[in-house]
Amino acid sequence: MSIWIAKLLGPIILTLGVTMAFTPRNLQEMTKQFLADRPLILISGVLAMIAGLSIVNTHNLWNWDWRLIITLFGWALVIGGIFRVAAPGLVLKVGESMMDQPIMTRLVGICWSLLGAFLTFKGYA
Repeated sequence: MSIWIAKLLGPIILTLGVTMAFTPRNLQEMTKQFLADRPLILISGVLAMIAGLSIVNTHNLWNWDWRLIITLFGWALVIGGIFRVAAPGLVLKVGESMMDQPIMTRLVGICWSLLGAFLTFKGYA
């Protein structure tokens, strides 16, 4: 199951990371539009919870190896989804504060790219 989830998550995280690292302004503009649409925040929260619970219910492994990344990512999706559904105002404030920092967006993008590349390697190697 770990390899299958790594094959699924790795390329998605890698693509998002590269986008964040190389086109932070475009991503920030999309984020502004996203944050202006509260129903979209709600829907994305529900989808994040579905994805996270799918991972947690099939892959809740707390072993100290690379598979822990998948478990933590699943829990992060669940928690992030809960915040989007239950506290959209908080999501709005956090999102707005992050948009004023394109350097931070690049740095986070590099980290996400590395994580996505690692999971892609684990899934497909």
